[in-house]
Amino acid sequence: MTYADHQRRAYLEMTEQVGRRWLALFAGDTEMYSAAYWDLLTTLWRHRRPMRKTDALASMHGIRSAHPAGKYVDAAIQRGLVVEENNPQDARSKVLRLSDETRRRLDGFFDQAAQDVVA
Repeated sequence: MTYADHQRRAYLEMTEQVGRRWLALFAGDTEMYSAAYWDLLTTLWRHRRPMRKTDALASMHGIRSAHPAGKYVDAAIQRGLVVEENNPQDARSKVLRLSDETRRRLDGFFDQAAQDVVA
């Protein structure tokens, strides 16, 4: 199926709007405008419950090894976006979850995005 140029442009405009809203979500902090943070935070948002840290690290598709991915996780923890806890099912591992504030803000972000799609 081939789409018309105006449909392709509409898609591009939508992705640009998502990017602008993502930046606004983090008060214009351009460091957060990263596929790694997008993958990490949206995976944790979608998962809805604490996730094993190793699984969250693997969710960052553009990063090939755990060490660099861990730097993004550590920064997200330091920023208060993500919470790291002991794994209640396995004392040798940790779990990650979104902070309550980050979950609330992402809920609003996706509410706006969904509103754009159905409008």
